[in-house]
Amino acid sequence: MQRACQHVVSNKGSAGVDGMTVEELSSFLKLNRDKIATALVNGKYLPQPILGVEIPKSKGKMRLLGIPTVVDRMLQQAVSQVIAIKFEMEFEDYSFGFRPNHNAQQAVMTVQQYINEGYQHIVDIDLESFFDEVDHSLLMQLLYRKVKCPITLRLIRLWLRAPIKINGKLTKRRKGVPQGSPLSPLLSNILLHELDKELEKRGLKYVRYADDFSIYTKSDAEARKVGNSPACAGFLKNKLKMPINREKSGIRKPVHFEILGFKFVPTYVKGEKGKYQTVVSEKGWSNLKRTIKAITKKTAPKSFSERIRLLKEVYQDWLQYFRMASIYGKLQTLDSWMRNRLRLCIWHDWKKPERKRKNLMRLGVDKRHAYLWSRSRMGRWAIAQSPILLTTITLERLQKRGYESMLDYYLKVAPHYHEPLYARPARTVV
Repeated sequence: MQRACQHVVSNKGSAGVDGMTVEELSSFLKLNRDKIATALVNGKYLPQPILGVEIPKSKGKMRLLGIPTVVDRMLQQAVSQVIAIKFEMEFEDYSFGFRPNHNAQQAVMTVQQYINEGYQHIVDIDLESFFDEVDHSLLMQLLYRKVKCPITLRLIRLWLRAPIKINGKLTKRRKGVPQGSPLSPLLSNILLHELDKELEKRGLKYVRYADDFSIYTKSDAEARKVGNSPACAGFLKNKLKMPINREKSGIRKPVHFEILGFKFVPTYVKGEKGKYQTVVSEKGWSNLKRTIKAITKKTAPKSFSERIRLLKEVYQDWLQYFRMASIYGKLQTLDSWMRNRLRLCIWHDWKKPERKRKNLMRLGVDKRHAYLWSRSRMGRWAIAQSPILLTTITLERLQKRGYESMLDYYLKVAPHYHEPLYARPARTVV
């Protein structure tokens, strides 16, 4: 429980229905640990309802997250730590989601390897609302194979059946596992491990990351056969009781396939015909650009140093995730755009024309041009991209204020970085 408490506190997160925050959990546990343990052993512990929170998805859709109370999160984490060991050794090598020493980058590299070996007809399967459709009885049967402790099984069943509170109204739950629970990733892997075993038995090449999985074949005919086979659609429907989203599923060629935010494009290098490299999907770029735009919004009440700090937090996490992709050229363009956004913020912060004139003169502009530009009727965004700010608020001056380009950070974190397989554009910095 103590180790689970540390894990929950380090993950932060929102409060549940009782309003207790993660910062209060440690002190609560010190006072109530024996009381909680006694209730667990005596079978008297009852979880509180889950708080339902909707978060926006792409295309205007919403995703429902279930947030247990911090005490329930701690207990779920404690159970997960103990029972994960029993299942981990049996999980297949090509299951990459939410497992120790497995990550999304390994999954993408495996996909790239399959594609470059000629498995370029991809059966892409999307499970419809997976976390909302998990069958509780089936899941409990799979758990019972390894977990014989009645106290633990009772707890898991109670957590699965805990009602969810949405807009102040409690709703019963008879299927599904809540997204946001520390136990949900393990439970989803336990259920979908049955699919992994079926695919392994049939000798198919596949990659699975949680409920996101795809199968790789060498011909269109083989892909169609696999997609309609009992090992795939039939097994999901009849054995795991998982509906397939037919609209999002299908047979793809590499150029039309995306996985975990990555997509694949052909290389244009002599001797590399039929090979593909990884790049970032359009959605990945647009999400990053939208976040940068929000941080550098000129009317946002932030100091320049705060903007720089927030930008670093965002793009460093983003680049750590996409460090395997070939993104050199696009990062140059995005860096230039981000610097102009920062110049826009500085110009806006100067506000009055007289202050603009004085600041331009301090940066080396002669009196006449400083006066003319300070009184210019051009739009702020046009001025941010104009020579007057490009030659005064230079890259060197921005760096003195703490700025670091995304491209420079990418070159530091990209493992075994090499020349892109596209022709590299000349680097021009403004």
